[in-house]
Amino acid sequence: MRYLVVFLVSFVFISCRKDHPFPESEHEDWGVYNPHPYTFPTTFKNFPSPAQPDWNQTTVEGVILGRKLYYDPILGTNGNSCSACHQQQNAFTIAATGPNGMGIPAHINLAWNSGYGWTGAAPVLDSVALADLAEGNIFLNANNDSIQARFARHPVYPELFWKAFGVDIVAASLPERQKYISYALAQFMRTQISYNAKFDQYLRGEVSLSSDETAGYNIFMSENKGDCFHCHGDATNPMWRDNLRHNNGLNASFSGNDLGYFNNSGNPDDIGKFRTPTLRNIELTAPYMHDGRFATLEEVVDFYSTGLQHSPTIDPLMKKVDVGGVQLNPAEKAQLIAFLKTLTDYTFISDPALSEPE
Repeated sequence: MRYLVVFLVSFVFISCRKDHPFPESEHEDWGVYNPHPYTFPTTFKNFPSPAQPDWNQTTVEGVILGRKLYYDPILGTNGNSCSACHQQQNAFTIAATGPNGMGIPAHINLAWNSGYGWTGAAPVLDSVALADLAEGNIFLNANNDSIQARFARHPVYPELFWKAFGVDIVAASLPERQKYISYALAQFMRTQISYNAKFDQYLRGEVSLSSDETAGYNIFMSENKGDCFHCHGDATNPMWRDNLRHNNGLNASFSGNDLGYFNNSGNPDDIGKFRTPTLRNIELTAPYMHDGRFATLEEVVDFYSTGLQHSPTIDPLMKKVDVGGVQLNPAEKAQLIAFLKTLTDYTFISDPALSEPE
């Protein structure tokens, strides 16, 4: 789901996921409500534990439900599903901007974010899908009366919601129904974990980097060359982003979506500031920036090299804005891109556990 709309969803937190709005005996044929904790992979030793709220712990049953919903156009009236804009082969995004003129954020390692959307203004993953479930939403054009009717006719969704949350999704109120849909989607999205790129394998001692890839990493880490690491981290930060907001010099003046976090906070100091995206699978997630203005990585590197624009809220980390950027030569640009491509995780984009269920 896109998380481009910021909204108050306090009702999401009112009731615990283990409440039972009807006696279990009414659905004895579905079995006893007893969800099983989901076990996250442990092969990525430099990852911290995934964040998940007490009121929506990830379970096997919740992931099964969320995965099915993610790929199912049942939530929309326009034939779209979450996967229409979040395609696995593109690291769960698409090579386009949305109808609101914003890029489609990739779904990569979301369990480790501290905020969601381009500005990070949505505080928890478990509520971000609610924007797309609103009546008239531009992505799904959801009609919640129709969703309720489609669930009622569906051969498995009522049972899947019971097994995941102990609720009768057909009888549930509109806020409850939206809440549990969003909870299920969040559980599946927490499992969209990328940890097996070439650079991960290099850190584990399984492969070597080429001379260009090594040179590119050195440029990435250099204060006087690429100077990328301040916002995107280094080999000790498996997320490849700092979870902070920056004005990275895209514009000299601002309006509309370019205002960034200011549109959420109203604070003039936040004009032009956006959350740092992960560099994982960056080779696959074009177009780039919040508005998709750059079609290729080459254009992105050119921008940071010679295209920075000064503005009152420019981040101090953009130290070379007065000369347009870091001034990389063609060979250095190619080496930096060679390194960035080592962050592509081909296991992630082909993992059958993340694909559309049969």
